[in-house]
Amino acid sequence: MPLQTYRFTEIVSGIATATQAAASALVDFSVGSVLRALAQAVAGQLLWLQAIVLQLLTLTRASTSSGTDLDSWCADFGFARLPARAATGQVTFSRFTAGQQAVVPVGTTVQATDGSQTFAVTIDTSNSAYNAALGGYVLPANTASVNVPVQAAAGGAAGNVQAGSITVITSAVTGVDSVTNASAFLNGADAEADDAFRARFVLYLASLSKATKSAIGSAVLGVQQGLNYTITENEDYSGAYDPGYFYVVVDDGTGTASSGLLAAVGTAVEGVRGFTTGFGVFAPVPLAANVAMTVTSAPGYSHPAVVGAVGNALRDFLNGLTLGVDVPYTQLASVAYGVPGVLNVTAVTLNGGTADLVASQKQRVVAGTVTVA
Repeated sequence: MPLQTYRFTEIVSGIATATQAAASALVDFSVGSVLRALAQAVAGQLLWLQAIVLQLLTLTRASTSSGTDLDSWCADFGFARLPARAATGQVTFSRFTAGQQAVVPVGTTVQATDGSQTFAVTIDTSNSAYNAALGGYVLPANTASVNVPVQAAAGGAAGNVQAGSITVITSAVTGVDSVTNASAFLNGADAEADDAFRARFVLYLASLSKATKSAIGSAVLGVQQGLNYTITENEDYSGAYDPGYFYVVVDDGTGTASSGLLAAVGTAVEGVRGFTTGFGVFAPVPLAANVAMTVTSAPGYSHPAVVGAVGNALRDFLNGLTLGVDVPYTQLASVAYGVPGVLNVTAVTLNGGTADLVASQKQRVVAGTVTVA
């Protein structure tokens, strides 16, 4: 039931009415009178007490608490806010002369062109170029480039950068001349917002029965921010019927999943799965979307600039799709028309044809070759 609140004038009026009803001789509540001054003084104190009560009410419920108060409220249930997440992605180290072997060490730092963000090379044991003995990623002789994973030095959405914006090597790497990122980094996230925290708390409470699909989903989402997943029941990863088995495909927004992330999700699912129920956790299968189109620029616009902007918009659209989400063929033209300066779009193809690109529960669409003329 909502608390009944009163304004200052209502409190003063109420005091005057009660006083006059109880003592008819004390009726002078005119401006400047002693009784009016006393009533106003009491009303001021009551407003202060009323404000304290209202503030206390907001702190006693998760739906009205915020910030650290919401954290402490949920902490009583062993539930914590997800911290900020550092942006991750792939960069390409290249060299002009490829006659000898070179190694990009783990921990090598690179920067965005404007110096606003720093990234460090991380370990990915699933990367075929990684060599634990050498402590980095190997460029064999006669190999001009290597793709390696990096992570932003600081957590948060500020680590998200556009394609081609990481161009500065700030650590000396022998035999390597340049670096760039072919795709935008989109998975950095600030600390979990209050609304998202509350929504996940409700899901958490609903999952406490354990061994349910919602419990597994809550466990996956509690590993870190920015995850999306699919759960497939009663069949193994190959698609064969297997009652009592399920598998989870998890994506952190990059279209891949590191061995560390898969292990963390596996541990989380293990804590809520049903007894004797088997499961597996897998990375997404990238499904490349190769797009080609021709655009006509409006008068007054630079055609090369429009072409570049359309290419970036298409890559961002494709790389922003989540697990199991299809690419409608007709939507590609809509993305292009959303770029300022595009007058007409023709000759659109998706993977060489004009059909939608359908993704399974295991697949995540990623931008392949994007050609805009």
